[in-house]
Amino acid sequence: MIDPDASTLRIGLDGYNLALPQGTGVATYGRNLAAAVDALGHPIDLVFGVNIPRKADAELRESLFFGQLGADGPARLSWRRKMRRWRVHPFAHELIAVPVTGRALPADGTDRLPTFDRLFNLSEIFDVCARHFRRYGRFMTVRMPDPPAIMHWTYPLPLRLAGARNIYTLHDLVPLRLPGASLEDKRYYDALVRACVARGDHVVTVSERSRGDIVDLLGADPARVTNCYQASAMPPLRDPAGLPDRLRHLFDLDMRGYFLFFGAIEPKKNLGRVIQAYLEADVATPLVIVGKEAWHADRELKLLGAAHGRRLPGADRIRRIDYLPRTLLNDLLHGARASLFPALYEGFGLPALEAMAAGVPLLSSTTGALPEVTGDAALAVDPYDMDAMVDGIRRLDRDADLRTRMGIAGPLQAGRFSGAAFAARIGQLYRSIAWR
Repeated sequence: MIDPDASTLRIGLDGYNLALPQGTGVATYGRNLAAAVDALGHPIDLVFGVNIPRKADAELRESLFFGQLGADGPARLSWRRKMRRWRVHPFAHELIAVPVTGRALPADGTDRLPTFDRLFNLSEIFDVCARHFRRYGRFMTVRMPDPPAIMHWTYPLPLRLAGARNIYTLHDLVPLRLPGASLEDKRYYDALVRACVARGDHVVTVSERSRGDIVDLLGADPARVTNCYQASAMPPLRDPAGLPDRLRHLFDLDMRGYFLFFGAIEPKKNLGRVIQAYLEADVATPLVIVGKEAWHADRELKLLGAAHGRRLPGADRIRRIDYLPRTLLNDLLHGARASLFPALYEGFGLPALEAMAAGVPLLSSTTGALPEVTGDAALAVDPYDMDAMVDGIRRLDRDADLRTRMGIAGPLQAGRFSGAAFAARIGQLYRSIAWR
């Protein structure tokens, strides 16, 4: 239900991850947040860092913006701009309004933009603010006319909007809790998240586990850190009756005839151990891996390579897909026998929620936020215990009754994290901040 007072409370959101064509869980969070804010009836201002010239004519900005938003990669920079991009001054930076009139018809950009009322941009703002923070040790200030009441930065960014209450979402503290599993500069990251806690008007996070980490590791005031959880963003399944045929024609897979792992291929997702456990389990059911290679992906995938000129037995039953649009990933998820996601540490664990929402049995883990997200609806194992993972895969492969029970329990547990519940928590938070 729309709050009758919502139309007077404008909310700003950043586009740091929204424009990514192959967005991560953080991008999904941004889209879900924008949908929740729109459902609550709040006007929305979006702030992007698309590389378009500051002096571009106002009537041309829309075409330039959507042209870059839909591009496969960043625009080429002139030698002069390459030199200038490293200079950053300590004063406030003015955001540039991008009038959106319908002049541009972006072929693949609009589906990545949520509903909004005003659109602002400052070229390379998210790179510039990081350089500003490293150089001056404080957040970069940006300005816009008639700023929103609340600027919600959906990621720890060293930015503040003048004239607004600035709040920051810290999804997790994995770089500090599991430092060997991430690439971030730990010294910079620690300084950044501590600054978000110290200088932000409020901090938002996505689980009680992450909230506890923020309070314990960063010394945050518990009253200024709120867990709003998050919601799944999987679209409705297209033509459920036709799913078996789509799986067979597109992927040569049978309905309920494969295991699925989906997510970034990086150490904290634990894919290397998943592959080893799958091979040791010696099951005939194939394993499908959908995910883009990230940091140390080669280590996670090493068992799929040739050893002494030959592949390991069973490796031919493992298929890899680099990336799929959400609709096709949704098909693969709904058709899986089980989803394998025993991650080492998650601030929330969106793939686990999406598997449960789809009624797909789930192999999860006992660490991080996954236990509070999955409850009793998943088969949870110690993600470092290879024997437990092997046994879990075998049970999910052979025990049809177990899969049936989990297929019923999963959607019930996932219902706790519905879009409506997420919107209600966000709306309550915004009201408390605006009226503080």
